Amino acid sequence: MATKLIHPPKSAPNLFHPIASSAVKIMRAHKALSATHSSHKNCSRFSEYPFGLRTIVSTKATEKSFGVEVQDEKQTIQQTKQSLYDALQGINRGIFGVSSEKKAEITRLIELLESQNPSPEPTMNIEKMGGTWKLVYSTITILGSKRTKLGLRDFISLGDFFQDIDTVEGKAVNVIEFSAKGLNLFRGQLKVEATFKIASKSRVDIRYENSTITPEQLMNLFEKNYDLLLSIFNPEGWLNITYVDDNLRIGRDDKGNIFVLERS
Repeated sequence: MATKLIHPPKSAPNLFHPIASSAVKIMRAHKALSATHSSHKNCSRFSEYPFGLRTIVSTKATEKSFGVEVQDEKQTIQQTKQSLYDALQGINRGIFGVSSEKKAEITRLIELLESQNPSPEPTMNIEKMGGTWKLVYSTITILGSKRTKLGLRDFISLGDFFQDIDTVEGKAVNVIEFSAKGLNLFRGQLKVEATFKIASKSRVDIRYENSTITPEQLMNLFEKNYDLLLSIFNPEGWLNITYVDDNLRIGRDDKGNIFVLERS
């Protein structure tokens, strides 16, 4: 009997072969990309430089944030200055003493301003301190027997204290005004002249030059206690400038005194 040869059927193409499968995926991805190409064109101005846009937005936000911080800092300084002025009301610059609670409040506000000093190296820009300044607070006090001897308790009143600074010549002139009661009320002043030299980025050395009292009637009232008067207002020594802006200046001297002056 003849034997019938049976040939195995030809195998169908393997559709799941790795190469074939990858080709299919690529074709599908290409079709999907083609289908969405037109929509991408419509938003190309946002997608063309996505990271650049994000950087610009971030930079703007940072600039805005920095601006707000600077503004807040300025507001804080202004608020602190206003609080200091409020605390100084009614104490006659502290010259005749203040309560410990009031002194602590004023000191706290002064230290807060000093911590925000916009001119940390004031003597490097010494011209900023030039001009006339008016004393608004000092820890120098005239109390007890000193006040009595100088007549500041009864018939002599202490007026304004001005400081005129010439940064070109290196000179400072302190003027303390007085008024005397009597048959004829008269006014006079003590003028103390000094020179100064820059000692560091925040400190100046001060040297006393001379002093005068005018008019003669006022000199007659202070004559017996002139040395006492001068010892109180003599600026010789050094002064550390701890805060200065366009209209306010704070200083501390070698005797531990604090001075707060406003531009006049």
